[in-house]
Amino acid sequence: MPVDVVTFGCRLNAFESEVIRRNAEAAGLDEIVIINSCAVTNEAVAQTRQSIRRLRRERPSARIVVTGCAAQIEPAMFAQMAEVDRVIGNDDKMRGDAWRAARAAFAGSDVAIPAEKKIAVTDIMAVTEMAPHLVDGFRGGLPRAFVQVQNGCDHRCTFCIIPFGRGNSRSAPMNVIVDQVRALVEAGHVEVVLTGVDLTSYGADLPGRPRLGGLVKQILQRVPEMTRLRISSIDSIEADRDLLDAVANEERLMPHLHLSLQSGDDIILKRMKRRHSRREAIEFCAQVRRLRPDVALGADIIAGFPTETDDMFARSLDLVAECDLTFLHVFPYSLRPGTPAARMPPVAAEVIRDRAGQLRAAAGAALRRRLAGEVGATRRVLIENVIQGRTEHFLPVAIAGDMPGTVRTITVTGHDGKRLLP
Repeated sequence: MPVDVVTFGCRLNAFESEVIRRNAEAAGLDEIVIINSCAVTNEAVAQTRQSIRRLRRERPSARIVVTGCAAQIEPAMFAQMAEVDRVIGNDDKMRGDAWRAARAAFAGSDVAIPAEKKIAVTDIMAVTEMAPHLVDGFRGGLPRAFVQVQNGCDHRCTFCIIPFGRGNSRSAPMNVIVDQVRALVEAGHVEVVLTGVDLTSYGADLPGRPRLGGLVKQILQRVPEMTRLRISSIDSIEADRDLLDAVANEERLMPHLHLSLQSGDDIILKRMKRRHSRREAIEFCAQVRRLRPDVALGADIIAGFPTETDDMFARSLDLVAECDLTFLHVFPYSLRPGTPAARMPPVAAEVIRDRAGQLRAAAGAALRRRLAGEVGATRRVLIENVIQGRTEHFLPVAIAGDMPGTVRTITVTGHDGKRLLP
């Protein structure tokens, strides 16, 4: 039976899951289910635990291995679960020897493994380099492929547990990334997405300190046959001149940016230990629109951060309109033990839920406005599956019967409130 990898969380995990699958298969593992976990919220960890229990019921004879951010941060908790056979760390999961060691641990024994012997997790903070991985394609015929260009984070936002799951920032060499993109394009992937934990910190640890914008330009120059390039979530305060120039002038760089804004209130931003102000966020969005007027912007916003008052929240809500955001990822604040924010005066749970609901309503209205503004436009749509595609601006399009992985030109005739209609 082939290796089965269940992926939670971010696009970075999507890339890493493909590396995990290949390493586990190369190690000779079979009848195994690997959970590549997320730790960004308590809910994400709870979903991982629920999935483990469900998979054990469905696959009673399979070995279950847990890895990813949640496994790195709380290895003992997962090791104590009777359903789990092994816990592998976040850096270890990318290395073939970790999977060969797992096979050796499983070999010739049907006896339950003691919790303390299940854990194969090393110190993530001691990791200083990214091991290069060349993936020549994603299974399942996915038209969109992901490339990990950076991992970890040197910043310590007060709400965020992820640096303890990912370690400090480290980058892949530019030539390795270019080769990876070229291999994916040659394998037939129409669109490539550059991913990382703190993507705009790319290159700070490399000789010559290259920046993300320079990387984007190198990819576009050296892989001329590539059709579409995207970048995942960025920190606007770190956006460099070459990146903005590419946004303005490179048609193959898709006109869609997702920003890590988190709040629209300056006091909350300081308490979060963010590095931008409300004014800088608004000015950045306005600058990007001047450079590329049709750009679609998205953002992450946290609802109910500790100490957030109604007036502070109102400034986050206003940011949706002031930055003309089309997409919004709303995160109800989730207390993560060990973070500074966990020691701050909390907002009541029912207030957090209400504020998250208001943000989601504002996001829905913003999306509908953008969809309505697309009527009559001609767009190039990447077909994701037999029912949906995405425009250059990442807007969803209702599709019927087209071949996934192809690009179709459509004229937008309307929308259903959630997707464009051809």
